[in-house]
Amino acid sequence: MSEDMKFLTRKWIKPEDLNSNGSLFGGSLLKWIDEEAAIFTIALLKSPYVVTKAMSAIDFVSSGRSGDIIEMGMKVIKVGRTSVSLRCEVRNIMTHHTILVIDKITFVNLDSSGLPAPHGISSSSLSA
Repeated sequence: MSEDMKFLTRKWIKPEDLNSNGSLFGGSLLKWIDEEAAIFTIALLKSPYVVTKAMSAIDFVSSGRSGDIIEMGMKVIKVGRTSVSLRCEVRNIMTHHTILVIDKITFVNLDSSGLPAPHGISSSSLSA
């Protein structure tokens, strides 16, 4: 599942990140993912003006617990004229058990007026 995935960011799950069941609160994880995916896209496009357009279904595969260290992986799956779509996987760094998968997160590049703007990146330039 993690083939060509770039795992760049790690988080330590702390007690304040837990839900009432004692496992990682999904809202905290989704906040971390959206931030990581945005940073990944900003670095890729070299543009600070990107916004999250859409996320596909979010598949919580297993739970994270207090003290676990997780890592978030991103992989470019599609490049449009003004958009970039990523696949995300979150896993436990010690066991490599998958915690969550999002098949598609789409970001749109904006101009200084807040309108969609071409980013100039192509699929072929990413594989070079």
